[in-house]
Amino acid sequence: MKLGFVSAILPEKTLDEVVSFAAETGYDCVEVMCWPKGKAERRYAGVTHIDVVSLTDTDVDNILQTVSDAEVTISGLGYYPNPLTPDETEANIYSEHLKDLILAAKRLSLDIVNTFIGRDQTRTIDENWDRFKQVWKPIIQFAEDNGIRIGIENCPMFFTEDEWPSGQNLAYSPAIWERMFEEIPSPNFGLNFDPSHFIWLQMDYLKPLVTFSDRIFHVHAKDVRLDRDRLNEVGILATPLSYHTPKLPGLGDVDWGNFFSTLSETGYTGSVCVEVEDRAYEDTLELRQRALRQSHIYLRQYIG
Repeated sequence: MKLGFVSAILPEKTLDEVVSFAAETGYDCVEVMCWPKGKAERRYAGVTHIDVVSLTDTDVDNILQTVSDAEVTISGLGYYPNPLTPDETEANIYSEHLKDLILAAKRLSLDIVNTFIGRDQTRTIDENWDRFKQVWKPIIQFAEDNGIRIGIENCPMFFTEDEWPSGQNLAYSPAIWERMFEEIPSPNFGLNFDPSHFIWLQMDYLKPLVTFSDRIFHVHAKDVRLDRDRLNEVGILATPLSYHTPKLPGLGDVDWGNFFSTLSETGYTGSVCVEVEDRAYEDTLELRQRALRQSHIYLRQYIG
């Protein structure tokens, strides 16, 4: 396995600076954010470390030289919008940009693009399904034609009231994954698995590592602390941030020893990238870099 981090936490840094920091800190890889240039829609969104829209051959050569010189790899390209938003004009923009990422990944000799399925949060899973098929079958076919794997993160994207009542990402549970992969059985369609989301959803985060071992293309390392006393007061129908807090790996409820033991037993040899969403480390660049250093020290005991 390779240990890396998600570049979104260093938005003010250039790609060269991000890669340099990764090398200095001892990371093996970076998941590089590739949002369209413009204003961020939410926290951790809108970060553009590679502009895939205007990517020239010279840019490609420079990027490949940068990572080669630093002896750091790119684990994948990341872009996490809502391609199933009910605003079809907006949804089409997201889908087309995903295709730009797929083409950029191919030009950079990468094989993974990470993203969300998306969801109309006002509709049920069944009511979203036809739209899921309409949007995602051509995207996955496009990815397959270009030799790129698509890793879907399992975050429900339901944290705050503006994402009520069901969140903005359909692909949050094993039951839905099974249905998705039956509908689109392409070997290029898989998961970017984050165990922290299973903590607040109160599901087993180890079993899917085995059940979906052939579909786990990429892994996010993020922890979360569940406030059981608070949950007992507000219940599971409250917005999740009412009773749980994202934390750095090792500071929450994920048992990372069991996680990596199970993950290694499945034969996984891909990337595990730290995703920093711990507000205690967000106020300054120095704190965010400290978060990455601390996470590296903690996780290196599991990834040699």
